[in-house]
Amino acid sequence: MPRLSVIIITRNEAANIADCLDSVAFADERIVVDGGSEDDTVQIANSKGARVLSHPWQGFGVQKNFALAQATGDWVFSIDADERVGPALAAAIEKAMNDRQYDGFEMPRRSIFCGRAMRFSGWYPDRVLRLFRRGRGNFTDDIVHERVVCDGKVGRLSEPLTHRAVLKLEDALVRLDRYSTASAEMKLAAGRRVSFMTGIGHGLFAFFKAYVLRAGFLDGREGFLLAVLIAEHSYYGYMKAWLRSRDRK
Repeated sequence: MPRLSVIIITRNEAANIADCLDSVAFADERIVVDGGSEDDTVQIANSKGARVLSHPWQGFGVQKNFALAQATGDWVFSIDADERVGPALAAAIEKAMNDRQYDGFEMPRRSIFCGRAMRFSGWYPDRVLRLFRRGRGNFTDDIVHERVVCDGKVGRLSEPLTHRAVLKLEDALVRLDRYSTASAEMKLAAGRRVSFMTGIGHGLFAFFKAYVLRAGFLDGREGFLLAVLIAEHSYYGYMKAWLRSRDRK
């Protein structure tokens, strides 16, 4: 039977890490790489029997590649602290590891926003590649919105990964500031030219795309709230990049 390593990166995830680790208890190895938590994340992870390592925070992609380098299993499953693997997905993962046809698998992700499982808004099926043979996949080095690149054939699992994305609107607003700053840094690092009107245009289109083109209106009031947050993420990401580029002149 192939061995499975689960990798998780953390930073102040005391509220999430215990349930996350419990959901992947079927794995042969669970590795937590902590980027400087100031809460009880490390202690909780240790109490759950995970192998816990510290690594200075350098962005999501770098952290996950470091975690990947520590894995020893035949297969690797990457999960975020606010995600959960249900029994059906666990069984699908164990079955998939015996399939010699594929080197990686993506799966749908069902995200919870303010108590509602989103079915539209571009949030479902939101397929993500998380399971891959060790040595055949790695993460992009993006500061945020990193992804797995798999060198091989990728299959699909039908069982969803549960993502407890936003439990409270206040949490989303805090995350919005952090993620939009990282987005601005990526734009500047890539040499993107941005203007004041760029931010307005991208913000408006982001709302239209999530709420109309991706049928966010079918997700009810939460769909409207989510579309506004998506628009703000785009708007502030461009505006922060514009302000920084202006100040450098």
